[in-house]
Amino acid sequence: MQFDPLSDAFVRIYNAEQAGHYEVSIAPASNLLESMLAIMQSSGYVGEFERIADGRGDAFRVELVGAINRCGVIKPRHSVKRADFDKWESRYLPARDFGLLIVSTNQGVMNHHEAKKERVGGRLLAYIF
Repeated sequence: MQFDPLSDAFVRIYNAEQAGHYEVSIAPASNLLESMLAIMQSSGYVGEFERIADGRGDAFRVELVGAINRCGVIKPRHSVKRADFDKWESRYLPARDFGLLIVSTNQGVMNHHEAKKERVGGRLLAYIF
């Protein structure tokens, strides 16, 4: 029984990465997970991914490139003001400007660098480095 599909997806990605696999299958698929994978792909942490329709909640097939040292979901989902990103960056990331915080804002899901540039706050979803 899955209680947090987003956390399960990040754990599957991390475990497959540590085991040296080249791809991983993640189920169930969601639009939130798809947007998070798109952010990870544009930042170079994962390769291509595709949504596979199987009629039971769908799934993602994700290519791994071996760039992930650690990733995880942030629970509880803290609210972040636009001026407080540095505090959360130092809490979840190992060094300044190394890694990403994925944030859900009112303008969509984005990484914390884009949120700083757009001058918006939101809720922390995940970290990756």
